[in-house]
Amino acid sequence: MKILGVIGGTGPESTVEYYRRLMAAYRARKAGGHAPSIIINSVDNKNLIDWFKANELGLVTDFLAAEIERLARAGADFALIAANTPHLVFAELQQRARIPLLSIVEATADAAAATGLRRLALFGTRFTMQAALFPEAFARRGITIVVPNAEEQAFIHTKYMDELFVGTVLDETRAALLDIVETMKHRNNVDGLVLGGTELSLILREPTAAGLPILDTTQIHVDVAIEWMLRD
Repeated sequence: MKILGVIGGTGPESTVEYYRRLMAAYRARKAGGHAPSIIINSVDNKNLIDWFKANELGLVTDFLAAEIERLARAGADFALIAANTPHLVFAELQQRARIPLLSIVEATADAAAATGLRRLALFGTRFTMQAALFPEAFARRGITIVVPNAEEQAFIHTKYMDELFVGTVLDETRAALLDIVETMKHRNNVDGLVLGGTELSLILREPTAAGLPILDTTQIHVDVAIEWMLRD
């Protein structure tokens, strides 16, 4: 069995959720009560957030590359970053890493293609919603990504960073997010929703929103990681 390395702490709440889901997914595949081999490197996210705000992506890359190297030295056979926004520098990180990295964006795009969905709303941090990362990956599979309007993006980002990121889950925030999905369903003719922020799965836990299927990037990433772990 391969050893998985996880860069956590980029979103503390979602790092805990990743661990729970990795354990559950592994045990669903392997009988006998065994547990997977996982090395978690929980990093200090304060500088990362500041660097994203300042668009200092070179500093983000240098920092995460060093932390991935720690995982490699600790014995990880492959690794993932338990967050969406750091994937803005995924290509650079994979070039510098000496172990394979699993992309949450590519995994989700593959999952979307398998469903036959063609026009998807994207929620996440403003860094993710305003980047070309998801649109480009999905376009290669014939899928269009639609982001909320500027006012909706500002609301989602604020609730993400001020509430979800620190573990606060409020019913009124959930209701407001669902209202945005409903609006985009009619205004933008989307046929599904990508939770492009791992903390979003803590508040939108149902398989659908406003009658549209949800693509939970956390669960998709976890499932691909378990597949890699169990490869011969």
